[in-house]
Amino acid sequence: MTALLRLLIKDRRLPFRALRIGALATLGWWLVGPLLVQTIAVARVSPELMQLQWSTDFSKRSVELDEIQSGGPPKDGIPAIDDPRFVSTSEAAGWLDPREPVIAVAHAGQARAYPLQILMWHEIVNDTLGDLPIAVTFCPLCNASLVFDRRVGGRLLDFGTTGMLRKSDLVMYDRQTETWWQQFSGTAIIGELLGTELEQIPTQIVAFEEFRDGYPDGEVLSRETGYSRGYGRNPYRGYDDIDNSPFLLDDPVDPRLPAMERVLSVSLDGIDRLYPFSLFRERPLIHDTVADTPVVVMSRYGTLSALDRGSIADSRSIHSANAFDRRLEGRILEFELRDGWIVDNATGSRWNLLGQALEGPLAGERLRALPGGVHFAFAWLAFNPDSQIYRPDATRGD
Repeated sequence: MTALLRLLIKDRRLPFRALRIGALATLGWWLVGPLLVQTIAVARVSPELMQLQWSTDFSKRSVELDEIQSGGPPKDGIPAIDDPRFVSTSEAAGWLDPREPVIAVAHAGQARAYPLQILMWHEIVNDTLGDLPIAVTFCPLCNASLVFDRRVGGRLLDFGTTGMLRKSDLVMYDRQTETWWQQFSGTAIIGELLGTELEQIPTQIVAFEEFRDGYPDGEVLSRETGYSRGYGRNPYRGYDDIDNSPFLLDDPVDPRLPAMERVLSVSLDGIDRLYPFSLFRERPLIHDTVADTPVVVMSRYGTLSALDRGSIADSRSIHSANAFDRRLEGRILEFELRDGWIVDNATGSRWNLLGQALEGPLAGERLRALPGGVHFAFAWLAFNPDSQIYRPDATRGD
C-alpha cells in the first residue's frame, strides 16, 4: 500500500498523473458534503455549457476557452467567506499553532491575519479593513496568496469561485457582472470587465507568532465562518513535495527551477525577479537592487507548510520570506543576523519579517513592502516567463 501511494503521488507517467487528478478533485473535497456535486475534473469550458449557469459574456475574452478546465467543484462549490468574523490573537492562540502560516494585511492602523488553514477551504474572503474593501485570496494549487482592492471604476465588487482553473490557478468571478478573473494576476479575462486589473495590496506571509508579536492588538479570521469544514486539516496532503507535478497544468514547466519550489517574487518597473527558497538555507538575508530600488529579502526558518501533512500542525517547517525597500529616512540600510535577530548595521535596531523595527533607535519605523508574493515556481513562471531568477553570482548579492 505504501509503495502504491508513493507511485500515486510522485510518478509522472500519464496513468499516475490521471490518478492524481482524480484523487485531488474528488477525495480532497469529500468532506465538503452536499454543497459539491460530482464533475469531470478535466472538463473543458464551452459557451453552451456555461450559459446554463452563467450570465457571463463569453464572447468578450482575452484567453481561449480551451485553456480553462474544471477543477472539480462547481460554481461556488468552494464557498467564499462574505461575512468574516474576527477574534483576538490571544483567542486565536487556542486553536492556531504559533508556527502556522497566515496572510498578514495592515491598513490605516489596523492589522488582520487570515490563516491558510481556513483560506484553503474557501479560497476567497470578501472583507473591509478600515475604509479599504479587500478580497483576500489563496490558491492552494499555486500556493498563491494575493489580496486585492475590490473597487473597480466606482463599483464595489465581491468575489466567488468559478470552480475553474487556468494554468492550475484559481479563476474567480465577481457577483456584480459575473466577469471571470485570473487570481494570479488580478486581471479580468472573460466578460464585461475584460482587461480590468485589480489593485494588489501589499501583504506578508508569516507564522502566526510573528503576526502576534508584531501586531498584539491585531485580529485573526475566526473559524466561525458559517460553514462546517476541516479547519486545520490539509486536503492537499503531500502536494508541495519538491518532486511533485502541478495539478492540471498543460503548459511545459520552465526548466530553470523545480516546478514545486517556492519562490518569492519582486516586481518593480516592469522587472520581475524571483528568489528561490532553496537560497535561504545559506542566505537568510539577501541585499539586492531591482529597477534602481535597493531591496532586502528577509527570511526565517520555522513556519509550517500548509500543504504537507494531513494535519498542518504536524507538517514540516519551511522558510517565510518577504521583500522590502531598504530606504528609510534618506539612507539605505544594510542588515545582518545577530543572535538570531535581524539587525540593521546603522543603528542596531531589531526588525521582524513584517518589516517592522521592534527595538532600538528605529523602533516603530516600518520598511515599505514591495509588490510580489510567495508562489510555486511553475505558477509564477507560467504567467511571467520573462522573469529573472536571482543568482548570487549574477546580481548584487549580500
